[in-house]
Amino acid sequence: MMGNTHKTLPQILLHNAQKYGKRKLAIREKDLGIWQSYSWHDYYENIKKFALGLASLGLQRGDRLSVIGDNRPQLYWAQVAALCLGGIPVPLYQDAIEKELEYIIEHSEAKFVVAEDQEQVDKMLALQKKIPSMEMIIYDDPRGMRHYRQPFVKSFTEVQALGLEFEKDHPDFFEQEVKKGKGDDTALIAYTSGTTGNPKGVVLTHSNLLTNVRLIFKAEEYRDSDQVMAYLPMAWIGDSIYSLAMHLDIGFTINCPEAASTVLRDMREVGPTVIFCPPRIWENILTTIRVKMEDAAWIKQKMFNFFIHVAQRVSTYQLNHQPVPLELRILYALGEFFVYGPLRDNLGMRKIRYAYTAGAALGPEVFQFYRSIGVNLKQVYGLTETSAMCTYQPDDEVKLETVGIPLPGIEIKISEGGEVLIKSPGVFQGYYKNPEETSETLKDGWLHTGDAGIIDKDNHLIIIDRAKDVSTLANGTIFAPQFIENKLKFSPYIKEAVTLGQGKEYVAAMINIDMESVGNWAERKNIGYTSYADLSQKPEVYELISQEIKKVNTGLAKEEQLRGAQIRRYLILHKELDPDDAEVTRTRKIRRGFISRKYAELIDALYSEKEGIDVEAKITYEDGRTATIRAFLNIRQAETF
Repeated sequence: MMGNTHKTLPQILLHNAQKYGKRKLAIREKDLGIWQSYSWHDYYENIKKFALGLASLGLQRGDRLSVIGDNRPQLYWAQVAALCLGGIPVPLYQDAIEKELEYIIEHSEAKFVVAEDQEQVDKMLALQKKIPSMEMIIYDDPRGMRHYRQPFVKSFTEVQALGLEFEKDHPDFFEQEVKKGKGDDTALIAYTSGTTGNPKGVVLTHSNLLTNVRLIFKAEEYRDSDQVMAYLPMAWIGDSIYSLAMHLDIGFTINCPEAASTVLRDMREVGPTVIFCPPRIWENILTTIRVKMEDAAWIKQKMFNFFIHVAQRVSTYQLNHQPVPLELRILYALGEFFVYGPLRDNLGMRKIRYAYTAGAALGPEVFQFYRSIGVNLKQVYGLTETSAMCTYQPDDEVKLETVGIPLPGIEIKISEGGEVLIKSPGVFQGYYKNPEETSETLKDGWLHTGDAGIIDKDNHLIIIDRAKDVSTLANGTIFAPQFIENKLKFSPYIKEAVTLGQGKEYVAAMINIDMESVGNWAERKNIGYTSYADLSQKPEVYELISQEIKKVNTGLAKEEQLRGAQIRRYLILHKELDPDDAEVTRTRKIRRGFISRKYAELIDALYSEKEGIDVEAKITYEDGRTATIRAFLNIRQAETF
């Protein structure tokens, strides 16, 4: 299992193929309702054939290869195959629009692009004329590709066939190329989401990735028998760590679901032991549970609510490191039989040993719900620049408001200005073709994260906001927009929020409702609606959101330093904030500068006496088409304390 001393991911691949051969599963995917399984021997053979095919097509050491699509074995194999030849993977977000893709492919000078299917190939063909560096487009799924005759478009299996031919004249070529690899070779260029401008290419070496994996392994007990779901975007560093680096180094099995919409169903069949979900997914699952329970028979509702209350009382004792009374222990055992166990089973989480969340704050109520029903959910913190995870919560040190303590071998401190600084062997080499940003971010061996945080008495890190976003209101009250936005998003009815207030007299908010949960609520209340814009402006919906804002203001009122940062006025936006409209990044981070310019009239109205404003907005669809929305947005006063 662990204890690997190999310096590169391809060298570990060779080791795993010899160690496990055909007797252990490396990866599987669900296709057309059937799980297709590949042993470590199959994994190695597919990568070897593809790598040799790439060599025959001219891929040289240092060349970049991009992949785009859903999580598929072939796209992982393509990345490892490039590494075997000294190439560098550059994964792309599958839902990125043409402009975003053009920038990354051109900036990275990607020579090869491996695309999942016809949809992604069409995107690449549209870009190919603009980007001279792109020489070859390779696709995995042949459906719809019959009439694509361009010589630079080839199927994955065609390239593998070329590899078999190439091997006849170069029998030892693959193994020799793998041996040439060194730990300080670049293993990945991962592009950030770009909240303030163009994405930055984070350069990570084999040593960065593998050292960080081994630090994680010192903290958490991973096994080569673990089952892990691969469903998060391949361009996200978390997927690269789990589905490539950790997968190879530890040897566990990766499971690719059939589609994003089938993840939960496929999880039930797999029974993963480790899972990583951003907060929004944990919140969506809980919202689905609550909606189903509201439609259940009254006896089931009563039993569910009773035992969930028991579980939360037990969880509170455990989180406070207090002994659980005997009566509660007996009731919890009954709850495990009637509610918690069946619920975990229904969610595909019965075998979970480690469940993680990261990327944004998770509401304490949501966090405690999962822990109370027996899911070992923990908050962690990391950046693309730190090779993902750099803090964790030990099983016996879980706190609802923190992201845990540093992994073994990682140092974290807070600067005089309140910024989180990190020193770690996983810290990146620099931003690709961007020495100025690199020198701003890496100083004296410390990574300047740009996040504002504090360290509590137990050495736990608490992230407050982006350092540059923390400011004050006109009266001097501290204003941390992300802190307040996260509290708003703890509501199942609020999908996104933008808070405003820097230099202003009070805090105002622009709200995105969660269409699914508010839509379900409206149907139960017999409230008719025709569209998102129509539903968002219903008086009943404003009253619903008003109650959610009231809860946030109640919490802020209890904090002396934040009492003055309660939300005074708000409106509900007529459209969802969308990456395609450049309002949020692909990882759902708000582009504040862009929003402040685009919605300047709405912001001015929030700081006036107006009770509403007419708007006209252009929205962009994924295929580039645009449409115009017109609406009247109400502006309401919020209750403050």
